[in-house]
Amino acid sequence: MANGEAIEELFGALGHRFNDRGLLIRALSHSSVANANSYERLEFLGDRVLGLVVAQLLLERFPAENEGEIGRRFAALVQASTLAQVGAELGVERFARVSPGVLNENIVADMVEALIAALYLDGGMDRAEAFVRKLWDPLVETRSRPPRDPKTALQEWAQSQGQGLPIYRDISRSGPDHQPEFTVEVSIQDQEAARAVGPSKRAAEQDAAAAMLTRLGVKQDA
Repeated sequence: MANGEAIEELFGALGHRFNDRGLLIRALSHSSVANANSYERLEFLGDRVLGLVVAQLLLERFPAENEGEIGRRFAALVQASTLAQVGAELGVERFARVSPGVLNENIVADMVEALIAALYLDGGMDRAEAFVRKLWDPLVETRSRPPRDPKTALQEWAQSQGQGLPIYRDISRSGPDHQPEFTVEVSIQDQEAARAVGPSKRAAEQDAAAAMLTRLGVKQDA
């Protein structure tokens, strides 16, 4: 991201010309880069700004839905895979300052949150909100009904079959701190356990639940 042409391209994608370019550089800098002022603190702020805007957007768009339905929509829209999808649309991987071989979906997702914070700090809430609404509006429109994540779907299926709650067990954690891998196993009564690996415990649990649903032949939300 050193050349001016790349910076101008990113300004265009974000819809904002930064007064403080250091904020933009920090939002795209990973801790694996020596002496980098990395994005973690910006990510923390961006997560809160994103959550506020998405919550408001959903309440406006679905006035007849209850809290549980809105909550399921919200969870799907702010999860790492959705953020990574937005990051791919923005081309974040081309601008990221990260050591070779380290960049993954989770880091791209974190950088999107950091970019939202950078927009908020440099341009104010209106600028950050405009950015989120522009990119998240199409995602809201793609679903006519509230989604269910795999863990919720598996729990509902197990209870409907009188098999109690699924039990999740941590199997292992491996890999470096900046790129960990968690292995999780899920089991329910009368069924063989399913296992999955993910970049976080939550992601591994969701993937394990999805694997169990596939094995059971239970249809999952797209």
